[in-house]
Amino acid sequence: MEDLSTIINKVQSSEELDFDDGLLLMKSRNLSLIGALADNVRKKTVGDHVMFVTNCHINYSNVCNSKCKFCAYFREEGQDGAFTLSIDEIMEKAEKASNNGATELHIVGSLNPKLPFEYYEEILIKIHEKYPALSLKAYTAVEISHLSQICGMSVREVLLRLKKAGLTGLPGGGGEIFNERTRKQVCPDKISGERWLNIMEIAHGLGIKSNATMLYGHIETHEDIVDHILRIRELQKKTHGFQAFIPLRFHPDNTYLQKNGIVTEGPTGFEDLKTIAVARLLLNGYVNNIKSYWVMLGGKMSQIALAYGANDIDGTVMEERITHAAGGAAPEYMPKDRLIYLIRNAGRIPVERTSNYEIIREY
Repeated sequence: MEDLSTIINKVQSSEELDFDDGLLLMKSRNLSLIGALADNVRKKTVGDHVMFVTNCHINYSNVCNSKCKFCAYFREEGQDGAFTLSIDEIMEKAEKASNNGATELHIVGSLNPKLPFEYYEEILIKIHEKYPALSLKAYTAVEISHLSQICGMSVREVLLRLKKAGLTGLPGGGGEIFNERTRKQVCPDKISGERWLNIMEIAHGLGIKSNATMLYGHIETHEDIVDHILRIRELQKKTHGFQAFIPLRFHPDNTYLQKNGIVTEGPTGFEDLKTIAVARLLLNGYVNNIKSYWVMLGGKMSQIALAYGANDIDGTVMEERITHAAGGAAPEYMPKDRLIYLIRNAGRIPVERTSNYEIIREY
């Protein structure tokens, strides 16, 4: 078994881990030790609180010209199953979310070539006017880049317009995997990892906080994973704008990668837990909220991940289409009492939070 003593010493002395350390951890089979290290670091940094938010996902369209090979959600215009919500339909979902006690709307969709910038802006304006207490975490960096292209404004100008309209923060989606070689194989028409990071840097500079994500379990290498996490860490040192890191488990069903026999199985539970633990060890002290996203992992695995460095289980969600299009077996909605039960059963303290990680209530 590999010698992790140097890494153990670094972790115990709160010394920053480097690329080689991360690679050794990713290649290690000693999951119990890595998990224990991550759990100890988690406890020292954020204690036993496990955060969740009462939120609702609104996916406004699946008509997309990016056609990522890991995506089962997108459709072409006119294709069976294609949809685009009207503003009124989105407002109905916002009303339902507000009535159900949501404090955050998570609004993401696709790169729909027929939707004008004003559509995206009006969504925020109307929801913010009617439900000013709702935090609006809307549009990934990929969508922001798309909006910049279709309306001719700079990314900074787009973000300022959206912030004025009611934008609270950016979701972390679209990060996928930053390594250029791998990225070109799985999402050749999507913006580069550098572009994604640059947009996040601009957003953070405008006071717009965001999450960060990484899609794992497809064709990426251990090196790709460590590189991705460390590039997020480097930007965080500069901007302090990332609120949480979310490892996203690849679901292969109905994707190009599966249909063409490139990736037929998603990551194992071993890989799920190790990825979360390594993220905690590499990001700790910089991005202190590590999510075990139940929509991707399922309720039970997301609960187990709380013993491997995670301290956030996301939220009620209420509706989610993207993961479920790729065969995600978790429900589309997790009641608050179920989240609280899972957290308590793991020996942790459930804490409802706002979109900006302010504590609403401890249970």
